[in-house]
Amino acid sequence: MKEDVSLGIKYMLLASLLFAFMGASAKELSDSMSSVEVVFFRNVFGVLIILFSIYKRPLNQIGGKPFLLIFRGTIGFVALLMFFYNISEIPLGEAMTFSRTSTIFTAIFAYIFVKEKLGFKGWLGVFVGFIGILFITKFDGSNLDKTDWLGILCGVGAALAYTSIRELKNYYDGRVIVLSFMGIGTIGPLLLMLISQFYTNEKFDFMLATFVMPRTKDILYIILLGLFATYAQIFMTKAYSCAKAGIIGTISYSNIAFSIILGIILGDTFPDIWIILGILLIVVSGFLVSLKKD
Repeated sequence: MKEDVSLGIKYMLLASLLFAFMGASAKELSDSMSSVEVVFFRNVFGVLIILFSIYKRPLNQIGGKPFLLIFRGTIGFVALLMFFYNISEIPLGEAMTFSRTSTIFTAIFAYIFVKEKLGFKGWLGVFVGFIGILFITKFDGSNLDKTDWLGILCGVGAALAYTSIRELKNYYDGRVIVLSFMGIGTIGPLLLMLISQFYTNEKFDFMLATFVMPRTKDILYIILLGLFATYAQIFMTKAYSCAKAGIIGTISYSNIAFSIILGIILGDTFPDIWIILGILLIVVSGFLVSLKKD
C-alpha cells in the first residue's frame, strides 16, 4: 500500500506540474489570440486522441442519460471559457486557485444532489474555503471585479460537471464522458467565433471573440497546450487509481504553487499577503473536504 500511495503522489505531482505548464502555454497564447480560440485548441487534441482510443477499443456501456451527458459537457465547457479568460487577465496562480474552489462547491452539490454525507470536517472545509475566496477577491461588500465573478462561477461550473460525473459513470464509458466535454469544447468555440463575426459585446468578451490565424511561433505553444493538457489528465487518472482520493486530492493543490512560480517567470507580480492567505485557506479547505473521502 505504501508503494501505491508513493506512486500515486508522484503521478499527481507530475499531473499538477503539467496542468501548470498547460496554463502557462495558454497565457502565452493569450497575447496573440482570444481565450475562446485557446479553448478550441486545448480541446481539439483531446477529441482526436479519444476518438482514436474508441476506434482501437470499442465502447462498453449502458447509456440512457443523454441530457445529463450534454449538461456535463456544456457546463464544463462554459467553466473552461471562464478559466482560460482569467488566465489571460490575472496572474496564473490566482486563476488556478479560483479553479480549485471547485472542490468546495463539489462537496456542497454532492450533499444536495447525490446525498453524500459531508460531516463536521467537510462543512468546516466549506466555511474555510469561502473565507479564502473573500481574501483573494478582497471583497468589501460592495464590488467584485469581472475576473472575481468569473473565477467563482468557474469553480461552480466545474463542480456541477464533476458532480454529474458521479452519476454518469454508472451509465457511460469514461471516454464518452470526457468526449462530451471536449467535443462540446471544440464545437462551442467555433460557433462562438462565428457569432462574433456579427455580434460582439465587451461584457461577454470571455465567450465572444473572432478567430485570429495563429502566428508561426504560436504553433509550438498550441502543440504544447494539447500535450500538457492530455498527459496531465492521464497522470491524474493514474494517481487516483493508485491511492485514496483524499490523499491525491490534497496533493493536487501543488498545482497552485507550480502555477505561481511559472506565472512569476512569465511576468506576473508576486501575490500580496491577502491573496497568499486566501490561497492557503482554500488549500486547507480542500484538505478538510477531502478527508471525508478517506
